[in-house]
Amino acid sequence: MLLTKTDFIQYLNCPESLWLQKNRPDIYEEYKGEFSLFLEKLIKEGYEVEAFAKLLFENGVDLPEDASPEYTKTALDSENNLFFQASFITEKGVFARVDVLEKLPDGSFHIYEIKSSTSIKTDKKHNHLKDACFQKYVLQECGFKVSNVSIINLNKEYIRQGAIIPKDLLSITNVTNEIDLLYSTVVNEINTATTLITKDIINLTECSCRYKTRSNHCDSFYFFNADIPEYSVYEIGRISEKKVIQLVEEGNTSILDIPSDFELNSKQQTQVESIRQQQPIINTKAIASTFSKLQYPLHFVDYETYASAVPKVNGLSPHKHLVFQVSIHTLNQTGELTHFEWLGDSMELPKDMLNKMQEFTGQQGTYISWNAPFEMSRNKDMIDWLPEFTGYLMYMNEHMFDLMNLFKEDYVDYHFHGSTSIKKVLPVLCPQFSYADLEVQDGTMALDTWGRIVNDPNFVGDIEKTRKNLLAYCKLDTLAMVEIYKFLKEL
Repeated sequence: MLLTKTDFIQYLNCPESLWLQKNRPDIYEEYKGEFSLFLEKLIKEGYEVEAFAKLLFENGVDLPEDASPEYTKTALDSENNLFFQASFITEKGVFARVDVLEKLPDGSFHIYEIKSSTSIKTDKKHNHLKDACFQKYVLQECGFKVSNVSIINLNKEYIRQGAIIPKDLLSITNVTNEIDLLYSTVVNEINTATTLITKDIINLTECSCRYKTRSNHCDSFYFFNADIPEYSVYEIGRISEKKVIQLVEEGNTSILDIPSDFELNSKQQTQVESIRQQQPIINTKAIASTFSKLQYPLHFVDYETYASAVPKVNGLSPHKHLVFQVSIHTLNQTGELTHFEWLGDSMELPKDMLNKMQEFTGQQGTYISWNAPFEMSRNKDMIDWLPEFTGYLMYMNEHMFDLMNLFKEDYVDYHFHGSTSIKKVLPVLCPQFSYADLEVQDGTMALDTWGRIVNDPNFVGDIEKTRKNLLAYCKLDTLAMVEIYKFLKEL
């Protein structure tokens, strides 16, 4: 049974989930869900970064994508000294495909791992050093000496101006010393992983994620932890892993199980009280006081953005968000509601959008968004790119109100399942509105759909109909804020 680098990273995050994938793939597929558009986008961007990285190496030999380790060994015996996608497999079935492999004059090898991030990540979910260490282990087990290991990643300081220059776009960092320090630990982890996946049976009643926060749960969490109740401790907002461990080890998996003297902050305690009382906890005075400070007209605003590893537009850096769409619902003091929308038709800076936004709203009133730091960050970016709109965008940021904040403490309902997402709040407060009937249902689908329209000359589909679908999604985002505001206003 093969163990690949992807398998190994999955093992580090949840060993039991990897066992299930290898030994009960039918069950694993049922729980893991559909292949997400976001993951598909990351894979495509990885290939794009890899293509530019290859240009850093002259005379590199492209080995076939499905080339066997035996084919690689033959290639390594040639006079060439640079290889792309060389593959190796150990006697125990540990498999690696190396992005760039350089044969050095002394017969040893230099491994280069290509990453589409702007930094070398070492967090629990993405450990690039362990990735590279895995590659070194496989080569050395196959009898090759690895004397150097480097990671190639995007240069966050790079700003595109015209054609992409690979040596400016990318950074190469030698991590040999870091890999040496990790090596024995990673070897032990690889050996444990290879032993685990060959086991006939494991404990199927829980997985390691049981003791982690919700954002760190594996796809098959509810297969292994079938006893977890609907309103569980994992839903408590910003609860630490330390507290999750303490509660779960004591058998307190339901919010209702949390001891009354258990230490929680005021926001978390309010969430617990909501489920205990089976009703929302509402601070009407605080909400009214907050609303009294807002100045009409109220502009409910939402941006949709496209971010790419390799910038598509001059002036942008890797992974910077390009605003390609906006919806604004403006509510005046008499209750009149007007709407403005804009959707770009090409990959370019949104100068036309800002001109028309400014005409529609002027520099007056309060701007309302959901998760305001996102919109404010986009405004700061656009000030850098289009400084002629500095006054307008600064006014927006100085008069921005985050409607989502009210649902962190002043309106807490257990029906939100610990989330303050507008898609969790809207159906509870305003069930007559729904995203379910829309063709475009979330931001990831929006950026993917728009990206296909403007980037793919062979786009299959009705472009005008697709644009209408994008407009409908963004329009509902701002209309939802209006309806939620009205609901709170009437409390």
